Amino acid sequence: MEVKLIAHTQLSEDFLYELSKRSYEVFFDLTEDKITDGQAVALTAIRTCYSHNKPSEIISKEANKYFYRDATDGQGGTEADRLIRHIVSSKHLSTLEHLTFTFAIEGVSRALLAQLTRHRVGFSFSVQSQRYCRFGSDDKSGGFRYVVPPSVEQNDHARREYELAMIEIQKLYDELRFLGVPPEDARFVLPQSATCNLVMTANLRALLDFYGKRRKGRGSQWEIAELAEQLREAVVAVEPWADPFFEQA
Repeated sequence: MEVKLIAHTQLSEDFLYELSKRSYEVFFDLTEDKITDGQAVALTAIRTCYSHNKPSEIISKEANKYFYRDATDGQGGTEADRLIRHIVSSKHLSTLEHLTFTFAIEGVSRALLAQLTRHRVGFSFSVQSQRYCRFGSDDKSGGFRYVVPPSVEQNDHARREYELAMIEIQKLYDELRFLGVPPEDARFVLPQSATCNLVMTANLRALLDFYGKRRKGRGSQWEIAELAEQLREAVVAVEPWADPFFEQA
C-alpha cells in the first residue's frame, strides 16, 4: 500500500494579494508556512459564524487576536488553536468541511475498497476499472497483483496454498480471455485480494470520523487500519495542528 497526498486546500493568489496589502505580516507568515492555509481557512469559516466582519476580511482583521496571542485555555498553542479546539469539542464540525485533501491510494485490495466506499459522506472516489484495464499475463499489466494478509504471510503452508490459488486464477483469467470472453466478464474470477488504485478526496471532518472508526485498536481489519494511519500522516504533514484531533477521534 502507498498513500500520496496529491492536493489539499490552498488559499487563492487573489486572496493572498489582497491580504498582502492589508496585513503584510500575516501574508508573510502564510507564505512561509508559519500559518498554514488550512488554519486560515478554518479560522475564516469558524469566525464567519460569529463575526460581523466579511469572510474575506477575517484573516486580515482578526489574525492578531487569534494567531499572535497565546491560547487562554492553558492547553498550549495560539488563540486560533484554542478556538479550533473549542469548535471541535462543541461538535461544530461543519466548519472543518472546508478543508479538503486528495490522495493517490495505490496497491490496495478490492476487499479494502469494499470497506472504504461504505464511507460516503464527505468522500469522493475514482477507482481503477477492472473492465477497461486488462489483467492478462500478456497485457500491459503483466497480470493481476494481489495483497497477502499477514495471517497468510506468516504461515508457510498457507502462503504456498494461497500463491498456488492466485496462479490458478491468473491461468483461468488468461484462458477466458483466450476463449474470447471480454475483460468485463473475465474479471468475475479475480479475487478480493486483487489490487487496485484509486484517487480519493475527503474533507477534514470526514477524515476525522473515518479515523475514529478505522484506526488501529478499534477492531478494524489490518489493511484499512493501516490506510487510516497513512491518511493521518499525510494530512498532518501539511496541517500539523490537526494531529491532536485525530488522536481524539
